[in-house]
Amino acid sequence: MDFPCARLVSGLELWRWYCQTKAYALRAGISVAEVDLFLQEFAQLDRLTLRLESFKDWPNISMELSLVELDSLWRRRLEDRVPLQYLTGVAYWRNFSLRVDSGVLIPRPETECLIDLVLVATNSVSELGQGNWVDLGTGSGPIACGLADILTEASIYAVDYSPVALAIARQNAIKLGLAHRINFLEGSWWEPLEDLRGKVSGMVANPPYIPSVMIPTLQPEVRNHEPHLALDGGIDGLDCIRFLIETAPLYLVPGGVCLLEMMASQSEEVAKMLLGHGSYCQVKIFPDLEGVDRFAMAYLK
Repeated sequence: MDFPCARLVSGLELWRWYCQTKAYALRAGISVAEVDLFLQEFAQLDRLTLRLESFKDWPNISMELSLVELDSLWRRRLEDRVPLQYLTGVAYWRNFSLRVDSGVLIPRPETECLIDLVLVATNSVSELGQGNWVDLGTGSGPIACGLADILTEASIYAVDYSPVALAIARQNAIKLGLAHRINFLEGSWWEPLEDLRGKVSGMVANPPYIPSVMIPTLQPEVRNHEPHLALDGGIDGLDCIRFLIETAPLYLVPGGVCLLEMMASQSEEVAKMLLGHGSYCQVKIFPDLEGVDRFAMAYLK
């Protein structure tokens, strides 16, 4: 693929950089797979070509950056521990390619399970798939886009307190051809949705849930680069989850779904909060891709 301002580099030069960079990554405790992903984005080399290292014999490779620029950008990963997704500007989530930058949390693979759980809920009660669904704290918009992708007869609402995040979410929806299906609203949690009181079929949220005291102990990629607004859940990490459990019954229809992501260590407490509230039934905890308790689902009585 040729770029508008393509830089040409010989295959041998790039191969030497590739081998050296993988060695540096290993010493720094960074997966060498990230080097492959890096070159897939900036040199448009596919996984098989990288695995076979066949590009070494190519006379020229068209790249978005010069080799010097490429190396300088990678050093930010190596030395400053900038997440790969912020360097490439892309995060892959389900079947989506999403634009991300330091203004939004990087979508995690485990969060993909939320969409699968929505399918479980709507397959059990088909009427739920035709109502209003809200993604509270949409970030770069993966959940909202996932909802729009599978709930073709529903109205989707994506809410975020950050105008920067909301702009990125909107751009992602446009790129994916889903923008006409999603209503983007700026505000804190339910604040922009007063007109939907008692009319929401499902609420999905991946809220901040990390206890404040744990933030400094996170990997440098997270604590130094991802927005703390999307991470910090207060003293016990449950401030936002607690608020959503308390307020969701005001907006959900009878039989409506409340679906939340959380830390594994919080599952027992979240289940207790849902059951103790008195408004919910069929409270269940579900594991993520690693088998760790990560999601809570409940229905409004």
